[in-house]
Amino acid sequence: MDFRIMGVDSPLFSTLQQMMDLADDTDKSSFNAPTRTYVRDAKAMAATPADVKEYPSSYVFIIDMPGLKSGDIKVQVEDENVLVISGERKREEEKEGAKYVRMERRVGKFMRKFVLPENANADAISAVCQDGVLTVTVEKLPPPEPKKPKKIEVKIA
Repeated sequence: MDFRIMGVDSPLFSTLQQMMDLADDTDKSSFNAPTRTYVRDAKAMAATPADVKEYPSSYVFIIDMPGLKSGDIKVQVEDENVLVISGERKREEEKEGAKYVRMERRVGKFMRKFVLPENANADAISAVCQDGVLTVTVEKLPPPEPKKPKKIEVKIA
């Protein structure tokens, strides 16, 4: 609403108009823009493809990690049900006299987050990295025992 159009030209109304204009500009730019952390995490997640398999007794997450050592990979559980696989692939140190002609392998941080199903046992997780493939196994909880129907005695009045 523009108070100037209505013919009201006092300092109070012009200050109010400036505040409203500032609020409109702020809403459009800073509140809708993603944070740097969000953009970095989104790129890291998009660049880390994974396969997820379900077996009768476990869930298995398979991620290619060529050239990484176990110390470069972190596997953890956040908020009791979010499996987080993260780490960093570092650039090899350049040897004197050598320069890159082409560089296609990705370097930098990587991360994937998976919300675990209710029947996943967050206390029984194992991770193995062999031949550049990380395999994370999450055991399933045993199925709950079916509830027996409660018997209620019928009394004769």
